[in-house]
Amino acid sequence: MRKPSPPQIVGVIFTRADLQRAVRMRNPPDLFELRLDAFLGRDDEVEAALADLGAPLIITARHPLEGGSNQLSARKRRGLLWRFLPHAAYVDIELRSAGPFAALLAEVRAKRVRTILSFHDLKKTPSRSRLDEIARVARSLGADLLKIATRTDTVAELDRLLDFFRGERLRSDIAAMGIGRLGRASRFEFARHRSVLHYGHLRQPQAEGQLSVAQLRRLLK
Repeated sequence: MRKPSPPQIVGVIFTRADLQRAVRMRNPPDLFELRLDAFLGRDDEVEAALADLGAPLIITARHPLEGGSNQLSARKRRGLLWRFLPHAAYVDIELRSAGPFAALLAEVRAKRVRTILSFHDLKKTPSRSRLDEIARVARSLGADLLKIATRTDTVAELDRLLDFFRGERLRSDIAAMGIGRLGRASRFEFARHRSVLHYGHLRQPQAEGQLSVAQLRRLLK
């Protein structure tokens, strides 16, 4: 049986205040995630601060249909990822963007930066067959890690996501989480089941149910 990677805490940098907090942290999380789509027009300011971060960096520029800020075009998002790639330990790209970003993904692998292929459904938790297909495509594209976030407003949705996660983690590294009415409960459940990545806020939640980095530390002890 494949041994899953140990869980890690990710501090999400979504605002200027988050960035300022991150560079001052004496006890940083395992990783930081930089939401490049949220920092429109502040590229130079953000890049100058990265040397002061005390943990490796995940970069992502989220697609607008998956919760991205500022309605950025594919060209703009791709450009941001190219620019910040030298600072990254991981690059997170949505599965829907894998085709248009194929050249970028090739460069990511050439530089031995790890790839996270992600899927976010802000309206529902898809069927089990659809979740299985998402995972199959991510594996076929060579993802180092699959990240799935879906809306979990009902117990049935949360159970479906958990059931999928328990099966998929035997095949590949996966991070899963719910948002919505049972989003907070999902964070506890996926911590108990040892999801690979646990995303926490530094100041204010950016998704329904998101815990803070400090709460995640206590939870994963």
